[in-house]
Amino acid sequence: MKLTLRVWRQRGADAPGHMASYEVDGISEDMSFLEMLDTLNEDLILRGEDPVAFDHDCREGICGACSLVINGDAHGPERTTTCQLHMRTFDDGDTIDVEPWRAAAFPVVKDLVVDRGAFDRIIQAGGYITAPTGSAPEAHATAVPKADADFAFEHAECIGCGACVAACPNGSAMLFTSAKVNHLNVLPQGSPERETRVLDMVARMDEEGFGGCTLTGECATACPKGIPLPSIAAMNKEWLRAVRKGPR
Repeated sequence: MKLTLRVWRQRGADAPGHMASYEVDGISEDMSFLEMLDTLNEDLILRGEDPVAFDHDCREGICGACSLVINGDAHGPERTTTCQLHMRTFDDGDTIDVEPWRAAAFPVVKDLVVDRGAFDRIIQAGGYITAPTGSAPEAHATAVPKADADFAFEHAECIGCGACVAACPNGSAMLFTSAKVNHLNVLPQGSPERETRVLDMVARMDEEGFGGCTLTGECATACPKGIPLPSIAAMNKEWLRAVRKGPR
C-alpha cells in the first residue's frame, strides 16, 4: 500500500503547530497503525529528519497510551485502540489525517503526544480505600453480589485513554470519571468513602478544565472498551446522593 499521511507536527507546548504531508510506501495491510508510523519514522530518520513523536506502550489494547485522532475519529474508524487498528481498514492511495487529542485539559507535549496527567490527578483525588486488617477472613466472608461485581468489572475496563474527552464537543471527562467512581463505589472495600470520593473526583475534574457533559453520547461511541452511557447516569445518582448529605 502507498499512503499519504497528513501529520500534526508541533515542537513543544508553546510552539505553533502545523499539518505536514508525508508519503509512505510498502505498507502491509497486516501492519497495525503504529507499525505504519514506525515505518514513517524509519524513513524520516534515514533522511536526517525529526521523527514523529507519538505515545505507545503495550501495543495490545490494554494500556490506553496510543491516543490519536485519525481522520477526525478518536482511535480511527473502528471501535478499538489505535495500536489494534490495522491498515487493512484503509485503501491503497488513501490520504490519512493524524492528529493528537484535542482538549484544553490535554496540552500537547510534542507532535502527537499530549499530557493526560489530569486523569491521574482525578483518580488521586478519590483518596484511599478502606480495607479491614487483622486476621485473615474466611474465604468469601464478604460476599459481593454478582450484579455489583459485574457492574464494577464493566467499569474497570476503562483504560484511561482519553478518547471520550477527545470525541466530546465540550471536552468532558464525565465518562472517564464515572467509570472510575462506579468501579470503586459498588464494592464493599472503600464504601465509607464513597460519597466524599464522588465529590472530590468531580471537583478535581472541574478544576482540571474539562468541559461539562451534555449527554450527547460521542464519548460512549468513541470508547474502545464500550463503557456504557448508563454509567454517567449512575455516577450522577451517586453525586446527588453525596450532595444531599451536605458538607463534610
